[in-house]
Amino acid sequence: MPINPDAVGATGAPFRHAWDERDVILYALGVGAGADDPLQELQFTTENSQDTELAVLPTMAVVLGVGGASAFGSIGTFNPAMLVHGEQAITLHGTIPVKGEVETVGTITGIYDKGKGAVIEVTSTSTDVATGQPLFTNVMSAFIRGEGGWGGDRGPSGPKNEAPEREPDHTRTYATRTDQALLYRLSGDRNPLHSDPAFAAFGGFDRPILHGLCTYGFSGRALLHLLCGSDPSRFVAMEGRFSSPVLPGEELTVEAWETGEGEAVFRTRGGDGRVVLDAGKLTYVAG
Repeated sequence: MPINPDAVGATGAPFRHAWDERDVILYALGVGAGADDPLQELQFTTENSQDTELAVLPTMAVVLGVGGASAFGSIGTFNPAMLVHGEQAITLHGTIPVKGEVETVGTITGIYDKGKGAVIEVTSTSTDVATGQPLFTNVMSAFIRGEGGWGGDRGPSGPKNEAPEREPDHTRTYATRTDQALLYRLSGDRNPLHSDPAFAAFGGFDRPILHGLCTYGFSGRALLHLLCGSDPSRFVAMEGRFSSPVLPGEELTVEAWETGEGEAVFRTRGGDGRVVLDAGKLTYVAG
């Protein structure tokens, strides 16, 4: 069994990543900003508006915090084709600047034996190079098929962030473009599963699928408008679990329930009503 469960606590090499206005706008377009609610979204899609200053969508933390995955080098050997993104969480320690540079360090914070596979959790902290202060934290988990069964800790299980048995307090539907994945990949994720029909067919899909983190970005964008008054400084943390692939061109509907002061649970549905992102939770500064 090639996965090394003793790798918990191992840390990858620091990685620096810089960005500017062009990257901010490209990410916003990649998660659909500008096509809907244009007056609310000029602040994310143009740097030369007379009415608003350019701002960064909070979920951009998932592409700015690259480098944390280097910690995977310590867990042993596995077939990358058997890895799927399971969950993603971000915590913002401040508003992301329009231009900057972060240094990201990833640490293996969990390795769990699920029998048919292994779950690897990586926590990455991204520090603002200019100030020396943490800017955001990413926690991602990956499921690697075929790598379980060594009798280890199964880890957390069971339902979490369950939606109440009532209608959502807030709902928003966004259309994705048929070329949405081709646009989103320009923010860094060049996995051919999202662009090459032949590679997608090898993975069992009729055509390339949308990046899970693109669905995550669409969801975060909706939550920003629905619960944070479109103000990124009020967006504190977001988590969710990927439950079904999305095809570019599908509609995405975000359903949110307020569950406490500055807390809400949510889920995202695909065009046919299936849940594609579940166990979602948003923490925010209540208005």
